[in-house]
Amino acid sequence: MKYKNPVIPGFHPDPSVCRRGSDYFLVTSSFEYFPGVPIFHSKDLVHWRQIGHCLTRASQLPLNGAKCSSGIWAPTIRYHDGTFYMITTNMHTGYNFYVTARDPAGEWSDPVYVDKGAFDPSLFFDDDGKVYYTRRDWDFHGTGQAEIDISTGKLLTPFACIAKGFCSPDQEGPHLYKINGYYYLMAAEGGTRYGHMETIARSSSPWGPFEPCPHNPILTHRHISSSHIRHTGHGELFEAHDGSWWLVCLGTRHHIYEDASILGRETFLVPVTWTDDGWPVVNGDGTVAIEIETEGLPPCPWPSPPERDDFDSEKLDLCWNFLRNPCEESWSLTERKGFLRLKGLSSTLTNLDSQSFIGRRQQHFNFSAQALLDFEPLNDGEEAGLCIMCKDTCHYEIAVIKQEGIKKIVFRKRVEDISAEVYEDIASQGPIILRIEGSPHEYRFLFSCNDGNFKEAGSGVTKLLSGELAEIWTGNYIGMYATGNGRKSSAPADFDWFDYTPIENNNY
Repeated sequence: MKYKNPVIPGFHPDPSVCRRGSDYFLVTSSFEYFPGVPIFHSKDLVHWRQIGHCLTRASQLPLNGAKCSSGIWAPTIRYHDGTFYMITTNMHTGYNFYVTARDPAGEWSDPVYVDKGAFDPSLFFDDDGKVYYTRRDWDFHGTGQAEIDISTGKLLTPFACIAKGFCSPDQEGPHLYKINGYYYLMAAEGGTRYGHMETIARSSSPWGPFEPCPHNPILTHRHISSSHIRHTGHGELFEAHDGSWWLVCLGTRHHIYEDASILGRETFLVPVTWTDDGWPVVNGDGTVAIEIETEGLPPCPWPSPPERDDFDSEKLDLCWNFLRNPCEESWSLTERKGFLRLKGLSSTLTNLDSQSFIGRRQQHFNFSAQALLDFEPLNDGEEAGLCIMCKDTCHYEIAVIKQEGIKKIVFRKRVEDISAEVYEDIASQGPIILRIEGSPHEYRFLFSCNDGNFKEAGSGVTKLLSGELAEIWTGNYIGMYATGNGRKSSAPADFDWFDYTPIENNNY
């Protein structure tokens, strides 16, 4: 088969996979966005569809006041004896915890808390019934491990250091496996940017000592400065039901020689073979390609998601997220049938409080996103619009706002401590279409007074909203928002529909 990477585009880092029969389930990090930990289903490893989130309640995922790139880091999913386990870290609270479900698309349990002071937890269910809890440890910057009572979360043995790095002394994202009688410890090293890599070692005991693979790192792009794909690492090794082996990992896509990545860390898939002496070989040479041709499972594609959301359902589509825990009074799909209603809070896009914001991941370099906004602000400062959200101090927005008693269209840029309103125009009464057009190097912001003619309000370079420059671990979101800019809005902002249209480009 021939397939294209990334298999899950856009901000979907730290992938972890488990298998139930011939069905595969994958989770990724979600950081400060809510609901948390999106979960995907596949029958062929190439085509994935989102079936839910593992963390859908504030009691599972408290995020109030969470800083950017805090929240959920590096989940691991496992399936054992009819139950799914998802273990992760909420970096906002510092706790490692796990939740369980019999149906991965359904409601997951309340959290079982394990410990604090570490991150990147993983679980391994051994053949003898023992369960091991493995994670990055702050104290020795390597991998720590303890046996765990999986019914209670209680650690049954003292924590022990089992590895400190096989190529670099900053090991994270560890996973323990048992393959052909050996215990394999795979981990990410070298930091999560340009030096990122995946290493592996093995032992006859889950406690080590571990013999490093002679061709470590088994996956890295740290030596390929001209690649479209960079930062590869933090992977999951697994066997398919047909006996083939695979690895999913994170990586970022770049325009050639471009340092900035605006889509965030995405999920890539590569085939794995084994040497005669029992070491994995990733994609032949330890690298990831955009196009890969290999033997694989029979194709099982899912229907393509619709480009338009008409907001006719009483539930939000799974692609939508809030920033941190939402204020339930700030949004509704039922107050005006067929519309998403946002009610502006006093908080703005620059605050770390709950916001009237609902967004989806930017998943393509080239795209068009637009929405029909019906909004008649009553008081000065009441505002609603579309934005590209990188973090609280890095975002661009086009909005309808009331200023000095006049309804206006404005375009605004905020990059760290520099903020400027670079365009304003008087807005007509009635609905307005707001549009964002994206390319690898530029976002363009346009509006139409619902007459089919669009006027450009301005543009902004993409690089200033990149993870590298903003120093974050997430990717960009396209969001609908409303705010009263210091007080609650009196007038609701009603979005009739939202379109997200990828634009084909053979270079990306």
